Amino acid sequence: MMRFLLRQALRSSALAWSAGLLLASCSLDSNPDKAATLPYIGEREVKPRADGGPADTVFAVVPTFHLTNQQGQPVTKATFAGKVYVTDFFFATCPSICPKMQSELLRVYEQYKGNPRVAFLSHTIDPDHDSIPVLRDYAERLGVKDASQWHFATAPRDTIFGLAHAYFTAAQPDKEAPGGVAHNGTFALVDSKGHVRGLYDGMVKAEVDRLIRELPVLLKEEEQTAATAAN
Repeated sequence: MMRFLLRQALRSSALAWSAGLLLASCSLDSNPDKAATLPYIGEREVKPRADGGPADTVFAVVPTFHLTNQQGQPVTKATFAGKVYVTDFFFATCPSICPKMQSELLRVYEQYKGNPRVAFLSHTIDPDHDSIPVLRDYAERLGVKDASQWHFATAPRDTIFGLAHAYFTAAQPDKEAPGGVAHNGTFALVDSKGHVRGLYDGMVKAEVDRLIRELPVLLKEEEQTAATAAN
């Protein structure tokens, strides 16, 4: 019974975030010619300006991290400088939601394979089993040859759980769950500054389709921001 309630809670967390973004995604679809931006997800702080001008809004960012990918290379926030990226959490022996999640994320990857402005980051939540060779084999079996674009990464479990929280993904120990960890299938879309800009249920094709629609919106926003800064 407790295991069932945990699974329901994990899944509900992703659905709740998706519902919260429904109005934003509808506005993108119904106004294709209007300049659109994605929402900032998470806490924000309004800081008054000393000169009396309009207050600045500071949005939460993903904390600093240090991971290791399937090639034994370090992965940090600097790895994604100038890029947008999509994250998820999985483990190699997961018999339940992970195969479906990764097949859905693979659809997104195939559309952006070779694009230097888009990256993918999959965190293992079972680092005791998912060694670097295991992650490398997992990536290769999935058809991912370029470790510089799609990172399958490991770190101590406490680090991974902390990052899951930062990406609004539910992941926690559960002795009754396969692998001893329960998690949901949330994908997070992150901009080049480390802000979470979209959350999607990776178990639902329509949600992943929404990610595919919204990713170009974020890329366009990044282009416009870069152009403004250059001027």
